Amino acid sequence: MQIAVSEAKGKLTSLVRRAEAGEDVLLTRNGKPAVRLVPVTPKVDMARRMAAIDRAIEAARTHPALPGPCAARSQDFLYDENGL
Repeated sequence: MQIAVSEAKGKLTSLVRRAEAGEDVLLTRNGKPAVRLVPVTPKVDMARRMAAIDRAIEAARTHPALPGPCAARSQDFLYDENGL
């Protein structure tokens, strides 16, 4: 979508939402492309990600899974006489 900067002033919130949703938003000045609105991608913090994985692994070690019903019968819990 292309829109003039002067017109975009009153529609900024809507244009930002559209750009965040993945739509290509191009602002023009005197009919020439001036600015493109693009969503900011979050920066991946690998240290925090690895710490979360380590916590999940440790939690799995300290709290083992409890025995439950046989997986072969799991469909009994999903389906009834009316389907899913």
